[in-house]
Amino acid sequence: MAVLAAAACAKKDPPSGGPPDLEPPRLVASSPDSAAAGVPVDVTPTLTFSEGMEPRSTAEAISFAPPLEIRQRRWRGRTVALVLAKPLQRDRTYTLFVSGTARDRHGNSYGTGKAVVFSTGARFPPGVIAGHIDAHGFAAGGAYVWVYDQAQSHAPDSSARDFDALALAQDDGAFAVAGLKVPGRYRLWAFVDLNGNRSFEPAIDVLAPSDTTFELTAEASRAADVRLKVVNARAPGTVSGTVADSLADSTGVLHVVATAASDTTKRVLVEVGSDGTYELRLDHGTWWIRAFRDLNADRIWQPARERASEPRRLEVEPAGRDVDIKLVLRGGP
Repeated sequence: MAVLAAAACAKKDPPSGGPPDLEPPRLVASSPDSAAAGVPVDVTPTLTFSEGMEPRSTAEAISFAPPLEIRQRRWRGRTVALVLAKPLQRDRTYTLFVSGTARDRHGNSYGTGKAVVFSTGARFPPGVIAGHIDAHGFAAGGAYVWVYDQAQSHAPDSSARDFDALALAQDDGAFAVAGLKVPGRYRLWAFVDLNGNRSFEPAIDVLAPSDTTFELTAEASRAADVRLKVVNARAPGTVSGTVADSLADSTGVLHVVATAASDTTKRVLVEVGSDGTYELRLDHGTWWIRAFRDLNADRIWQPARERASEPRRLEVEPAGRDVDIKLVLRGGP
């Protein structure tokens, strides 16, 4: 009976009912609020989330621009208070942001993140630069837009995080940098943190400058419809199209194979769909593609036995799209 009693005590309770929590967390309140002015220099900012957050990942995701040292993060329920090491500067605009790496207690990430802009000056600065990131080879949501005041004469230093302001792009690529002083001249850089560690690594991430310096004045304090084309140079391109077979026989498997011009051992092979369509994902470079009917299903074209199309030479760009590439099988081997 003692053994049975011990076993009963060790038995785990059944899991609670209800569906799993898959909803991402949201920032529901902040102090100071976005666009607030006259913020005291000795303020202790707070952020309140829609649900309980995982403290470590959320703490690491919270930062300021310009950079500020956060001495302590004090949690009380869904709210975190940020104790700063030094008072804020007077008449200065700050951006408090939460990156998409913050997670709730169920492991759901914040997604695109959130930015809150406030000022210690008497008035919130009117300067705004707004637009879209035209993303190629990555998802635009959560990409950073770093803003550098040209009067400060400094270039991007990802390790120092020395940008003067920033914005986070939404899922559709839209961004808006608010609270910029006018008059002023500003340069934008798009930073795509592909590995999610909030630090630029040239072999992995993307850092791309705008080709324009934006000048804001009292008469024109807003730059709108800014388009930043950003290409991930390591993203593969897409080649798609159709295969036509005049004999319309069903023997074997219809394949499309791509062979790199610089290295014939580098091959990508896909099966053609029942509707005659295909899609290839290829690295940047020159490729030869052809369709063939694989009679013995060995995935290798045998010119003496298997019908094929003429080869097509393609220059594949990073994150590029070559569509409607039609391949026609010849009548005989």
